[in-house]
Amino acid sequence: MSSDFESYEQDFAVLTAEITGRIGKVPKLVGDEKKQMVANIEKQLEEARELLEQMELEVREIPPQSRGMYSSRMRSYKQEMGKLEADFKRSRIAYSDEVRNELLGDDGNSSENQLIKLREERAHLLDNTERLERSSRRLEAGYQIAVETEQIGQEMLENLSHDREKIQRARERLRETDANLGKSSRILTGMLRRIIQNRILIVVLAVIIIFTTMMAIFFSVRGR
Repeated sequence: MSSDFESYEQDFAVLTAEITGRIGKVPKLVGDEKKQMVANIEKQLEEARELLEQMELEVREIPPQSRGMYSSRMRSYKQEMGKLEADFKRSRIAYSDEVRNELLGDDGNSSENQLIKLREERAHLLDNTERLERSSRRLEAGYQIAVETEQIGQEMLENLSHDREKIQRARERLRETDANLGKSSRILTGMLRRIIQNRILIVVLAVIIIFTTMMAIFFSVRGR
């Protein structure tokens, strides 16, 4: 687990070093060359964010007793990432002395004021673009959560349906058991009734036999 984290860590270090070097070149460029460099840096920054996400997932899998050191390193990398993004933002609206002098030409004061105004406008546009990107990412995350929640809800409904079927089958078995118990109870009651009747019949027969025997003995004695 930690080996994966260290591999991502090395990739992040190499990538941020490349980004830092490229950010330093942005103020010296103009036109399409600058646009291309900005696009490359944006792509690398996105790769760096993905590496941070992978590293954070690895940290979550590390046992709590060993997680503290890695969490501290993650905080440091996030701070480094924030600094890179801030430097990149400044570099997009900055110009080196050579580029600025080339843009200003002879009319220094007027052109410099226009350049400052243009820089402010670009900074404002960049802020709006970043807000839109953050909102878009939040919407995508919200949509993903909604999809996952819907899937969980469907699974719960299916489980509830299965549980309901099990409960219905259990109720049917209980009804069948109650019916069988009722039949058994009636059979036992009938058997008990017949046993009592048989015992009464035996007692009556015994009394008759005893009475008949006694009468026979009585008449036999009397005849002598």
